Amino acid sequence: MLKDQVQIEYTEKELYPVQLKRWTKEDTYIEIEDEAGLHLRIYFYTDHIVRFRYGVDNLFERDFSYALNPKFEKQDIDTVIAEDNTYLTITSKAIVCRVAKANCAIAMIDLEGNIINEDEKGFHWEKNVDHGGEIVQMTKKVQPSEAFYGLGDKPIDLNLKGGRFQNWGTDEYGYHKGTDPIYKSIPIYYGLHHDMGYAIFFDNTYKSYFDFAKERSNVMSFWAQGGEMNYYFIAGPHLMDACQRYTQLTGTPELPPMWALGYQQCKWSYFPESNVKEVTSKMRELCIPCDAIYLDIDYMDGFRCFTWDKEKFPDPKRMVDELAADGWKTMVIIDPGIKKDKDYWVFKEGLEKGYFCRHVDGPYVEGKVWPGDCYFPDFTRPEVRDWWAGLYKGLIEETGIAGVWNDMNEPALFEVETKTFPLNVVHDYDGDMTSHRKAHNIYGMQMARATAKGVRDHAGGKRSLIITRSGYSGMQRFSSVWTGDNIATWEHLWIADVQAQRLAISGVSFCGSDIGGFIEQPDAELMMRWIQLGIFHPFCRVHSSGDHGDQEPWSFGEQCVEVFRKFVELRYTLLPYLYTTFWQYHQYGIPMLRPIVFYDQEDDDTMDRDHEFLCGDHILVCPVDKPGAKSRKVYLPKGEWYQFWTGKSYLGRKEYTVETPIDELPIFVKAGAIIPRYPVQQYVGEMSITELTLDVYFKEGVEKSTLYEDDQDTYSYETGEWVERQFTLVGTSESLIINQTAVGEYTGVKTFILNLKHLPFTPEYLKIDGEVVSVDGEIRVPVGFSKVELS
Repeated sequence: MLKDQVQIEYTEKELYPVQLKRWTKEDTYIEIEDEAGLHLRIYFYTDHIVRFRYGVDNLFERDFSYALNPKFEKQDIDTVIAEDNTYLTITSKAIVCRVAKANCAIAMIDLEGNIINEDEKGFHWEKNVDHGGEIVQMTKKVQPSEAFYGLGDKPIDLNLKGGRFQNWGTDEYGYHKGTDPIYKSIPIYYGLHHDMGYAIFFDNTYKSYFDFAKERSNVMSFWAQGGEMNYYFIAGPHLMDACQRYTQLTGTPELPPMWALGYQQCKWSYFPESNVKEVTSKMRELCIPCDAIYLDIDYMDGFRCFTWDKEKFPDPKRMVDELAADGWKTMVIIDPGIKKDKDYWVFKEGLEKGYFCRHVDGPYVEGKVWPGDCYFPDFTRPEVRDWWAGLYKGLIEETGIAGVWNDMNEPALFEVETKTFPLNVVHDYDGDMTSHRKAHNIYGMQMARATAKGVRDHAGGKRSLIITRSGYSGMQRFSSVWTGDNIATWEHLWIADVQAQRLAISGVSFCGSDIGGFIEQPDAELMMRWIQLGIFHPFCRVHSSGDHGDQEPWSFGEQCVEVFRKFVELRYTLLPYLYTTFWQYHQYGIPMLRPIVFYDQEDDDTMDRDHEFLCGDHILVCPVDKPGAKSRKVYLPKGEWYQFWTGKSYLGRKEYTVETPIDELPIFVKAGAIIPRYPVQQYVGEMSITELTLDVYFKEGVEKSTLYEDDQDTYSYETGEWVERQFTLVGTSESLIINQTAVGEYTGVKTFILNLKHLPFTPEYLKIDGEVVSVDGEIRVPVGFSKVELS
């Protein structure tokens, strides 16, 4: 036993690596073999991303992943390999991978010799006597004061330490704090200790588990019921760096149309057409900006997907066109269950082509959902995905539907205890036939993938909005998400806050909750507080079950209408800021929402804070999640911050008590920020905007800000029609300078209006690119300026 190792005890069922026998350097990996025939392959994808694959008895699965971004570029890493009697070490320009020769245990170490992450038992396995193969397990040492984050939509405290969690997509109607599992399976977690952050992505689609020092206080572990021990270590050292690298590894979404970042109104269900028109007209009458109206399952003929109930909606195209003339985008829901009906064209096509899922011995999977008895497409077959994509022609190309919402795709079944398919159902898995044990967690993601292709194929070059309830790592390449069937309670307002932060750092920034709660009905106060939070979530939609009452803004009285209008208008003025933030996510993998520990990990006081978060680079939000609150405590991270409503300045790394009247939310803007603002519109595109206001928040020092522009609607940005502007603010007690650089040739707005805030001096002169101009009245500068000086 090595002197720095402790004695590790295994159960009689556990098998584990033994003495390293040999190692070889292959083209893309280092292969290690132990004396018992276990093989370990170590891949350096980049200097910061290392992949580990363990092959029991030298048996490796097909190297295939639905999670990985096919556009991710692995780098040609020049590693240095060294060994002595105790260790084999592989060193990149960022990290050291150390393999203990006695038992093949792994330690990841920084270049200064600090341990970032290390095995306890490390890899071990048991024979799966029920299904064959192995139950693959990994245990890691918990470092002193280590905190853990991630795992997608878990409705629990942001710091996962002390918890045990399961990944198995589940239709969990009316979940609560601590309910597990729920809809999504995202096996990425972050560790932070001694100001060193890292991530581990366990890319295994079987039912998996994570234990963050619950069973043993000094050990964390993860394991799966089948498949390989296949994981990625992603170095920081900053959590934000690790998050970006993970998100780039698994991919980012295409840019949404600007309208998809607007406010959206939904209910189960708006019907018939007259009810839809009543809601949309009332929204315009009350001047509450809104871009999208949703049709839930009742628009269909007997819940048959891709059909219309012509009694409720006699002329869908006319209705959609009339709504569009008033600025509305119409969204529809599509579920995976296809009604078993020999006269239903979708069912007949799927049956004739053999596209539905089967049990291992041949019969089709049959389950009850909204239409009754249904069959279900196997979305893991490429030809089935293509077929499904083609089914959208009628809705998108011919009717004018603007986007699609995929629900029930865990997949969910009624009237069965497991809530899903039997485990003996087989799936094509893109040419590598497997059971539902392996395919369950990616079923919803592959449905969303097929939907995204179909909508894009038939949308005439316009961008669209896709939403999914269930999915796996990488789902963000195809779809936005919402957090499922929540409840109109104050607890769920807190859950919505934490889930959105957790999803964003798990690669899925385009997320939001059912504002106000889907189940039951909120009172006016809860509804007002929820919209105040919801406008800072990338996906901003009210949705509710009509069984529990109305949930339109006017359903709660005049005060609610006024507060609703105020905050939705605020979101619409911030659309260029949110759109820029989405560009940073799309282009660089930067999460749109950031827990303050991801912003200021050097401060230990941020490690367990889960109320406050940053939306984009410069706006900090803290929701009010208690009834009757007249004030609340807010912790500000490093830096100087201005209270949005009052302009009062606060220094960071300190907790403050701030007033919270019902029409205000604690919002803070970072000093030095330049925040782009639109005029209020009732919907995106209502105005032709040629002038953009830049709110300039003074700072004594230097701060950078970004503004992104394109045409907001088509895919022309993919061929270079965009511009990214970088502003650098330099402030002193007597002067303010704004420098601008730009990449890209797109021209959108023509003029900037500078709205200067909190200057410590009265400017006597203004220079624009060296030319002195008057400072009387509004300060207008051409969009292409290089330097603005005030003193």
